[in-house]
Amino acid sequence: MNIYNLYHQKILSILKSANKSDIIKLPEKLDGINVEIPPPKFNCDISTNVAMILAKTNNKSPTDMANQILELIKNQDEEIALIEAVKPGFINIKFKNTFWNSFLKELIKSGEDFGKPINIKKNKYLIEFVSANPTGPLHVGHCRGAILGDVLSNLLSFHGHSVDREYYVNDHGNQILHFSKSVFLRIREILNNEPFPQNDSDLYPGDYLIDIAKNIIQQEKDLKFEDFNKISKKLTLLSVEESLKLIKINLKNLGISHNKFTSEREIVEKKEVEKVIDKLKKNNFVFEGKIDAPVKEKNENWSERKQLLFKSTDFGDDKDRALQKADKSWTYFASDVAYHNNKLDRGYDVLINILGADHAGYIKRITSVVEALSGKKNKLICKVSQLVKLIKDNKPFKMSKRKGDYITVEDLVSEVGKDATRFIMLNRSSDVELDFDFSKVKEKSKDNPLYYVQYCYVRICSVFRNLGLDINHNDLVKKFEFNYSNDEIKILKKVSEWPKCIEISSNKLEPHRIPVYLYELASLFHSYWNMGKEDESKRFINKDNNISDEKKIFLKSIAYTIKSGMKILNVETPNKM
Repeated sequence: MNIYNLYHQKILSILKSANKSDIIKLPEKLDGINVEIPPPKFNCDISTNVAMILAKTNNKSPTDMANQILELIKNQDEEIALIEAVKPGFINIKFKNTFWNSFLKELIKSGEDFGKPINIKKNKYLIEFVSANPTGPLHVGHCRGAILGDVLSNLLSFHGHSVDREYYVNDHGNQILHFSKSVFLRIREILNNEPFPQNDSDLYPGDYLIDIAKNIIQQEKDLKFEDFNKISKKLTLLSVEESLKLIKINLKNLGISHNKFTSEREIVEKKEVEKVIDKLKKNNFVFEGKIDAPVKEKNENWSERKQLLFKSTDFGDDKDRALQKADKSWTYFASDVAYHNNKLDRGYDVLINILGADHAGYIKRITSVVEALSGKKNKLICKVSQLVKLIKDNKPFKMSKRKGDYITVEDLVSEVGKDATRFIMLNRSSDVELDFDFSKVKEKSKDNPLYYVQYCYVRICSVFRNLGLDINHNDLVKKFEFNYSNDEIKILKKVSEWPKCIEISSNKLEPHRIPVYLYELASLFHSYWNMGKEDESKRFINKDNNISDEKKIFLKSIAYTIKSGMKILNVETPNKM
């Protein structure tokens, strides 16, 4: 049960009836009416702005409008204990205890699906995330974006949408050629004892290349590793394939998998770049012109020339973007244009790209070209995953490794585990930098949000286990006729916010709200649990080694909510710790 949507519909129904009776005038559209979570300073359960929306239409002050509407609501709802108008025109509502019985009955019926919306417009999403160059294992810089994309996919799926998870394989261009050459030289090192040129800046130095080289030697016994140019095409395919295997293992260790992989090489070879350029030309979005030297380019190294440009300034970009290099080969941007046209051709309602902090400047040009190709603004949404700073003992921390000059996902998961990595990486908004404190994520205290949420669930499970009851059985209680205390209702109010949290997180594409919510709920529960040390009435197991029905349902409601949230995060909820 989403109590906010429930009362939104109730209020609309009351208003429409009042309009028919000429009691209240309604505008043509009833947009902007909200039922929200009230600020903590108010002793109420829900709050609505309906009076402020209707005041002007009815030539009244918001406060007078609120007083008129609240009388209508009060007269048609027996579950309301208190309803009042507060400045500047909000209507605050507090429910009777009987309301929470009805709420809990519906929650228990829903189980771990509690929070799933009904009667929403379902969209088809394509979320592209990670898309790291297939030149080696994933590093910590990829980790946060990978988790963001995965949890966002889980969230939208839970919300009822269709979601595809895509990895764009950047298997075309100079970086891939250098990678393949590096593998070739490692193979020569293994077979012929030829020293690997460590000082060549174009090559990839990591020891992981040795494993890739060994795998290729084992698989391709008939391939002659003598002349790179003769075997470069095949070796590149093999090298990328091996690197992708490594990346997929890294992602699996994080609890992540993609159901779609799209190859840049295939897009280029199928002449999709040429096709999309023709499409842009036909719609007059391309022209030959000159652009200023890039900021990092010294003037003496830049020769101004005419080149093929996309009119990205027509869509709010600061300059038009080059589609061709001086040698007439396509730019990286041109390949990306073709890739996004490929996405559009597949018929998705919304495209989402998860980008690293180093790609933030790239957003405007790619959203511009998607708008040009689709004719729709906001068809493509880009989310930026900011940098992660690893901290241990209040100092920047680097782990030992054999993968090259960076800390890998494998290193991180080995050190702290999948669950801690996922939960902490998502615990702040993705657009701000994150300090990942190794000391904190290993603590068994409230300063470790993962531990605190998991321990909440463990405590609840321990109650049922000690009494020989199964927490997953919904038939533990037949009648929902309970009289909850103010402390318990405070927690139930927080539980009731879960569907709202799902709704806002999904609509705003902000999954970090989920671990924040779970921590807040866990904190309320732990505080109540600790009250039982001093107050016997607040203990879940009484002196007769029994538990009341209201306590059973109270605990189950919290457990189901925690379980639902952790499932979206793909984080374990252990029964014991």
